[in-house]
Amino acid sequence: MNLLDKISMLGKRRGFICPSFEIYGGISGLYDYGPMGTLLKHNIEDKWRKFFIRREEMVEIESTIIAPCQVFEASGHVAHFTDVMTTCTKCGKTYRTDHLLKWAKIEFDEGSTMDKLDKLIEDHGITCPECNGALTKSEPFNLMFTTTIGPFKRGITAYGRPEAAQGQFTAFKRIYATERERLPLGVAQIGKCVRNEISPRQGPIRLREFTIIDCEVFFDPENTHFPKIVEVENWPLPILSAEEQIKKTNNVQIFTVHEALEKGIIKNEILAYFLAKAVRFLEELGIPLEKQRLREILPNERAHYSKETFDQEVWTESLDWVEVSGHAYRTNYDLSRHMTYSGVDMRVFKRFEAPKETEKITLTPEINAIKSKFEEQAPKIIDLLKKADPEVVEENIRTKGFFELPGPVSMKVTSEHVKFSKVKEISNGKYFTPHVVEPSFGVDRIFYVVLEYAYIEKEDKRIILSLPRDIAPIKLMVLPLVNKDGLQEKAKEIYSMLLDEDIYVAYDDSGSIGKRYARSDEVGIPLCLTVDYQTLIDDTVTLRDRDTWAQVRTKINDLPTLLGKYFKKKLEFEQLGTPIAGIKK
Repeated sequence: MNLLDKISMLGKRRGFICPSFEIYGGISGLYDYGPMGTLLKHNIEDKWRKFFIRREEMVEIESTIIAPCQVFEASGHVAHFTDVMTTCTKCGKTYRTDHLLKWAKIEFDEGSTMDKLDKLIEDHGITCPECNGALTKSEPFNLMFTTTIGPFKRGITAYGRPEAAQGQFTAFKRIYATERERLPLGVAQIGKCVRNEISPRQGPIRLREFTIIDCEVFFDPENTHFPKIVEVENWPLPILSAEEQIKKTNNVQIFTVHEALEKGIIKNEILAYFLAKAVRFLEELGIPLEKQRLREILPNERAHYSKETFDQEVWTESLDWVEVSGHAYRTNYDLSRHMTYSGVDMRVFKRFEAPKETEKITLTPEINAIKSKFEEQAPKIIDLLKKADPEVVEENIRTKGFFELPGPVSMKVTSEHVKFSKVKEISNGKYFTPHVVEPSFGVDRIFYVVLEYAYIEKEDKRIILSLPRDIAPIKLMVLPLVNKDGLQEKAKEIYSMLLDEDIYVAYDDSGSIGKRYARSDEVGIPLCLTVDYQTLIDDTVTLRDRDTWAQVRTKINDLPTLLGKYFKKKLEFEQLGTPIAGIKK
């Protein structure tokens, strides 16, 4: 039994996570969080809020899961958000073609065409893993969940969001105004997303419904210096560079943030800053630095909107390297696309210290060339070009050779379809479309890797879930030594007192004290508080450490202050009281 299976069994047995709709056989890619899992997941999210939102002066919003089709046509998801799938001709099961190759340990370049993937399938004789049936030619499959807003025949076509980020982009103009028009501006969102995955078969790692943390940091592309970079410049970054991947050596090298920027491995200071914070965040969740890597995404792998991307990955015993967060420099792609499609100006104004001469780009559609190329789509393309930011269109055509207009299908205009002019004028400032760096975290994947790194199995098969004490679902378990002689009543009195102190505490008087200790260890409770006969004499209790099984004696009146500091990591266990001799690990 591998570790994934053991954690799955623990998750079901102790109320962390289990397949949804289990009584009906379950549906792959859908999971429920039980009582313990819900608490742990919320604690991870709250720790993220403290670590990023509060410390980084970000704001948090909450937008809808359902959005009209125009939002995702503008974002490019309708045209681009696809995976490649193949189907068994015998049993009808579907698979992601690239996953079949990975399971067969066949190397291929990320971003390979369908024809190349099919050629590898054919050359290596790969068949259906379930029944050995032959596989069909691959075909693209859009991962968006489609729905209708309103009555089916008259309603608006809509999609379930595959990422939370579009909520920040569509609301940017309003948020920017309420936040006193400041840049850089970080806007975070934690919420549910849905993706119609082809064949999710990796437990909670690949889900059809999941929780994501998307953070968009908007900034002026002409001022990319990030003042807070000095706080992290000496922090280590375990980087798997594009160069190492191309050479097939795949060595992870440790660079400081300063070195990574100086060598040009990371080109944007904001991106570098949040990569450093992401590494430190996982360390605080119990994932050692040496078990993490920041994999630079190769150009042919990157999302259509990205100029520079790193995936934060964690080594797992059962699933090898698992991506837990992605960090992308999205440029001004999203805001400019929504501006083009909606007709709403998403630019911001930057005032100069004194009036100066500036150069303004204007755009004129080449009507005949557009009609010749796009025929019936020509009127729509002309209208979209008139709404677009001329500087964005010019930059895209100059750097990429085309500007892609939003819509259900890809529509690319080139230099033959537009004419640019430059006009000089005296101005007090200029309008520009902000650029964006996006740190994006998968909460469910982080949840799993936290469990894997916390899972300890003793020689006697006893399980300890050594969760960091600040994210443990329950902080302390109150236990009467026996259920008589007034110990129960005293234990419940202490339990009520600690509840009033806002400590997440539980009570257990079922079974022997040894079994109750074992249950507490298995769900990751950092401390057990035992009320015994000595308690009735001097108002002291025993505190037991989950990981070492060491014990100290503490006065009841001191508990609120000591425990408050302990769970904020301002005290260690040995500082909670007087050690009890003779207790071994």
